[in-house]
Amino acid sequence: MTRVFLPGLELARLFHAEAVTPILNTALDGLPYSAALIGWGSEVQGFDTARSTDHAWGPRMQVFLSSDGFRAHADELRALLDRELPETFRGYPVRFPFPDDAPARHWVDVNDLQGFFTEHLGEDPAVGLSVSGWLTTPTQVLRELTGGAVFHDGLGLLDSYRNELTWYPDDVWRYILACQWMRLSQEEPFVGRCGEVGDDLGSAVVTGRQVRDLMKLCLLMNRVYPPYSKWLGTAFAKLPCAAALTPLLSGALAARSWQERERHLSPAYEIAAGMHNDLGLTEPLETKARYFHTRPFLVMDSYRFTDTLMATINDPQIRSLPPVGAIDQFVDSTDVTQFADRRKRYITGVEPATSQLDK
Repeated sequence: MTRVFLPGLELARLFHAEAVTPILNTALDGLPYSAALIGWGSEVQGFDTARSTDHAWGPRMQVFLSSDGFRAHADELRALLDRELPETFRGYPVRFPFPDDAPARHWVDVNDLQGFFTEHLGEDPAVGLSVSGWLTTPTQVLRELTGGAVFHDGLGLLDSYRNELTWYPDDVWRYILACQWMRLSQEEPFVGRCGEVGDDLGSAVVTGRQVRDLMKLCLLMNRVYPPYSKWLGTAFAKLPCAAALTPLLSGALAARSWQERERHLSPAYEIAAGMHNDLGLTEPLETKARYFHTRPFLVMDSYRFTDTLMATINDPQIRSLPPVGAIDQFVDSTDVTQFADRRKRYITGVEPATSQLDK
């Protein structure tokens, strides 16, 4: 019999209400706890489909305790959950392996709330993120911590932690937008220049990079954290601007010459420029594509948006930073951006350059 697909967030919500809550109420005997499904997984982002169920799939969630409660009760609670949780729930196995060669186990993870967020962010969320904390936390991680759903917040902290991470502080946002425009500016003329010297493959590669950076810019302008590559197009498609931009960006990628790529990219740049003006963060800027100096390559001169945005930043320390940006804007390694322990090792290497922000 074919099993009807149940989205992971709904599965987790029912699992919490029907299977987990009775165990917690008995075991914790009034000790406050919070429960949610956040963190990794396509279901946290609402992007899961029936395909998602082919591995590492089943009802799962996190239980959060205070630091004292975690030290006192975590081991006992984990053992009780292992004994009392059912074998299946709504037709899905409660215990499953991840990765596939690991032993099967249940996925009601018991965590220290403060420790969980500190591990993901590299800083204690109770006091708010520093500027360097914002700039060294990947947008995928911010999506994971603010996505999903909270089922119960008896600690009274989980919602406040998530609310604090909903979006960047204003000066940090302006800085990240400025740096995203700079990324576009740096390669705008290369689509034509590569093609002019017969390097059509190079022109296509640059076009792909520009399309990706335009998509991320639009997400950032809409106050949406860009996800990692698997879900970038899915998240972009939900934006109001996607209807106008998708044909242009798809046309640029499908084009067979640099001139055709330029014919699609130029109006896409112009739409993005108009979106910037609509934000009202700076004085309005000219949105018409123009030639790159005396060369026959159409560009937006995107550095103009960088310069204008940087001039609106109130914090002098942020305003003095080079237009390099947050970690996702200059690091393209999943091993760094997806895994907290590796990111910590990386950040240790760059911390001297960013530590001045928090003095």
